[in-house]
Amino acid sequence: MASTEPVGTTRSVESDDATAAGSDDSAVDGRASAASDEESSAAADPVLSLSDVTKAFGPETAVDDVSLDVHSGELLTFLGPSGCGKTTTLRTIAGLEEPTEGEITLGDEVVAGDGSFVPPERRDVGIVFQNFALFPHLTVRENIAFGLTDADADESEARVDELLELVEMVDHGEKTPDQLSGGQKQRVALARSLAPEPEVLLLDEPFSNLDVRLRVEMREEVRRILKKAGVTAVSVTHDQEEALSISDRVAVMNDGQIEQVGRPESVFERPESKFVASFLGRASFLEGELRDGKVKTGIGRFDAVTLEGYDTVYDGAPVDVLVRPDDLRATPAASELADGVVTSRQYVGPSFVYRVELDSGEAVHCLHNHVEEFDLDEPVTLELTADHPLAWYPR
Repeated sequence: MASTEPVGTTRSVESDDATAAGSDDSAVDGRASAASDEESSAAADPVLSLSDVTKAFGPETAVDDVSLDVHSGELLTFLGPSGCGKTTTLRTIAGLEEPTEGEITLGDEVVAGDGSFVPPERRDVGIVFQNFALFPHLTVRENIAFGLTDADADESEARVDELLELVEMVDHGEKTPDQLSGGQKQRVALARSLAPEPEVLLLDEPFSNLDVRLRVEMREEVRRILKKAGVTAVSVTHDQEEALSISDRVAVMNDGQIEQVGRPESVFERPESKFVASFLGRASFLEGELRDGKVKTGIGRFDAVTLEGYDTVYDGAPVDVLVRPDDLRATPAASELADGVVTSRQYVGPSFVYRVELDSGEAVHCLHNHVEEFDLDEPVTLELTADHPLAWYPR
């Protein structure tokens, strides 16, 4: 599928197949970001490799020529809207679906493709399902121990004790699932999947059954558990906030293909297509024209050096410039001097997000402190206040 890419970015953002995997003790949020860390990860053999994977259901192609490596200790998330192919991709990794074309390698073993197909029960993967799938008649301890078929009683008990401590459920071992909260059930499901020490852990929309407050809490907790366990994990979600907050890398999918792979901050700040820009966060696009080192837009002219990767070779080109609400600031103005009018506002706690319809026809959003209020239909001018290079796309 062809996509409109920004001229100012490249497909090798931070060598984004090089992972930010590893321990969760780096400076900001546990994501390793130093170039040396990335080079080290890139040099290592991948734990999981997808090569030209396609999955079709009759005439419909759900996954279209997907290639991706996942490295040891990495937490990678497939992110995209419903029907984009992310869950089907996860199911092919698990062995619940057989690829129509392509190859999947787990460790040193080809588990799908090249004339072979390893069934799910023989793949060294663990799966955490959306509904947790705990056995209602078993205790927490028994649920966790269920997959430890090759361990003797002492080994099993020791492993369960270790996992109960890891997921902070030591005092709940004798309870049954109906005695647990949603967050506790998720911890148990995670512990059960980790018990046999799988090579890769798969998480299918792991937070979708939790309420909003608990969902936010469990994101941080699940990342802590996975990093402490040192497990390689692949998850799928349609929730951009979830993907950006828990992942070392995010693979954004659309129409069966991967549009962009990279560290969360790279994908958000330097989206390589208008789809990625629109799907991640609230995005607006200013129609503009590059001319003599300036960009002419519906809110005025500004220096083209503001654009990521600008070069004079693009002078004369029509472009769409990505602006997010915190990149713009509105100021009340007389009608004859205004860039547009406020057409809606959304209260988001400490701030308002205003929609401004420009005289040029576009609509953009701007973010303001809650003490700075504008009336509907109030004329305003807009100022570009971004302190970072802006992504842009040829039109």
